[in-house]
Amino acid sequence: MEQNKIDAAKSFDAPETKLHFLDYWRIIRIRKTVILAVFLLVSLTTTLVTFILPEAYSSTVRIQVEKDSPDVTALTERAYLPAYDPYWIQTEFEKIQSKTVLYKVIERLSLNQVWAKKYKDTGTLPNDVTFMILKSMLDVRQSRNTSLIEIRVVSEKASEAALIANEIAKTYGETRRSKRQEVTERGIVVLKEQWAAQDERVREMQTNVSKLKDELQISDVEAAANNAGSVLEPETLRRYENERISAFAHLANIETIYKELSGMKHSELKEAITVSYPDSLLSQLLENEATTQQKLADQLATYSTNHPEVLRISQILQTVTNQVNRRIAGFLSGLKAKMDAQRAEAESMSNQVSIAKKIDIEKSIERRPYFLAKRDLESLQTLRDKLQTTILAQEIESKIPKSMIVEVVDPAEPGLRPVRPNKAMNISLGIIVGLVIGIGLAFFIEYLDTSVKTIDDVERALQAPVLGVIPQNVGLLHEEGPDSPHAEAYRVLRTNVLFSRKDPKLNTMTIVSGGAGEGKSTTLFNLAIVFAQQGQRILVVDSDLRRPCLHKYLRVSNAIGLTNYLLKQNTLEEVIQTTSIPTLDFLPSGKLPSSSLGILSSVQMKEMIRDLKRRYDFVLFDSPPIMGVSDASVLASEVDMVLQVIQYRRYPQPMTIRAKQMIEKIGGNLLGVVLNNINLAQDENYYYYSGYYYDYYSRSYDYDEYKSSKGEYTSPESKPEKLEIKPKF
Repeated sequence: MEQNKIDAAKSFDAPETKLHFLDYWRIIRIRKTVILAVFLLVSLTTTLVTFILPEAYSSTVRIQVEKDSPDVTALTERAYLPAYDPYWIQTEFEKIQSKTVLYKVIERLSLNQVWAKKYKDTGTLPNDVTFMILKSMLDVRQSRNTSLIEIRVVSEKASEAALIANEIAKTYGETRRSKRQEVTERGIVVLKEQWAAQDERVREMQTNVSKLKDELQISDVEAAANNAGSVLEPETLRRYENERISAFAHLANIETIYKELSGMKHSELKEAITVSYPDSLLSQLLENEATTQQKLADQLATYSTNHPEVLRISQILQTVTNQVNRRIAGFLSGLKAKMDAQRAEAESMSNQVSIAKKIDIEKSIERRPYFLAKRDLESLQTLRDKLQTTILAQEIESKIPKSMIVEVVDPAEPGLRPVRPNKAMNISLGIIVGLVIGIGLAFFIEYLDTSVKTIDDVERALQAPVLGVIPQNVGLLHEEGPDSPHAEAYRVLRTNVLFSRKDPKLNTMTIVSGGAGEGKSTTLFNLAIVFAQQGQRILVVDSDLRRPCLHKYLRVSNAIGLTNYLLKQNTLEEVIQTTSIPTLDFLPSGKLPSSSLGILSSVQMKEMIRDLKRRYDFVLFDSPPIMGVSDASVLASEVDMVLQVIQYRRYPQPMTIRAKQMIEKIGGNLLGVVLNNINLAQDENYYYYSGYYYDYYSRSYDYDEYKSSKGEYTSPESKPEKLEIKPKF
């Protein structure tokens, strides 16, 4: 049996929790009282407040606001401003609601005195208080898809709202115009001060320039120039530079020719000079030399070298040759002299240019302060002239008519209908808010409620299967009859108990609960009737010795029972009673003496359980709550099977978990859980477990065709009202 208990106590895999839309609907249906109460409270309160609030009227003035710009330009070009600037518009919103504008409105309309009477103040309201009241009445916004500004004032009087709105627009326009005029005049004053200071600096600079001109002896012609006054004219300097470059180029050419001629042989030199530099005398000498050489050759062909004619011609040839050589040497000497002269000329030209530049630089440095001072003077004069032009332009523009920078497009008029309170909107919002708050409060209460709500809660928290789901308001089956809509729930429980047994020999059972009032006694009694109706021999033992109640269900005496047997005052045959159901017997609890509180843990109790197991197919023991009395723990440890009853939405889950832990701690064989007192009308989750039996059994039955397995009933009239109790022996 112990092994069977261990097998039956194996861990149970709880299903994974998944939130479904029906779960939300279930919470709403269960908490509909809270939702309805909050909804009605908020809705009625909103409606009441809406009708109590005083009515207020609204008046709106629309104005067109533009940036400052004159209609015509004076001396400056007109700047084109962007058509729309959201930051500028927002700035104007704040200016309209500023103290600068609203304080003037308060003063002009005497709002301090008017509102003091309105609020029953004997004196005058302070400006800051009136300002806060006025600002709370004011709303400034941009007209949709335009650059127009709407000034909206809400007041309990329609005429007052229109008056204040128009006055705010008027005061704002005047403030802008006066502010712009003030800024313009202040700017002209600043410009004139700057012009006077600049004119004084120009005068001082003019004196300094004149002094430098006299000291440096600068002529008017030089003074008219924009540079420091060069000694050399630009054209002269360019001519000197060109002559210097030309001289050096000519010198380089002569040097090249001289170098080439000096390196040639005598014969090459004569030919080069004749070709490159033709000379008539040298050409004639060369021609004479050639003729003489020809004659000498002719004579040598006829005569010997000592012949007088040969000697004469040779002497003539020598003379001509010497003349040619002297002519060539003279040419080279002249070329060298020319080269030296050209070099001297080039160097002289270079020195002349260097000296002219040096003198020019020194002169420029000497006169530079004058021209720098002159340039500064011109800059100061230019700035002074610009300031004078700006002053003239501003003075002219200040006198030119300006555009309407604040133009009233639509003046404010007294409102015809109140805008506050908006009864339709307020009541609608009250209904919506009340519904939202009610639903939110319902879900919050549901979140705080830790009691058992669903089968998934039980199986997830206790790790034990739910064997039965008992509907709400279940009566006693022996009074309702076997065709009661509630009977099928207990038949399902009986079937699950039988299938959950691991061994057919396990036939003693107790039903426990964590707290009082969870329906364990009713569940045990109805389950026993269902077992008995199937023809099994059943014994119900009322072992709740402290608060017995099963004898009240059967309407019998509780004078003799279990306690009498355990105290050995009577035998089992004397204390067990029979009922109208042939297979159902009942053992009352009897009277419990105050000195015998631990009687259920006695050896006599264990022997009685073993004896009853042999006599009956099933023995069901009623027990007190396991959390408060030790008797339930004793029974759970001694019987073969234990069922735990949990009432729907009654006790918190930690309590039911603790009860289950106590059963396991004492070694009880917990088959599963019975979820009791389910409201099938509110919770659709349990309809599929037992709710459809109501539809089935609520229909009319033909009792003539009904035949029970034992033949107890043949017609509706034959169904007994209650069980008849008879002694067993």
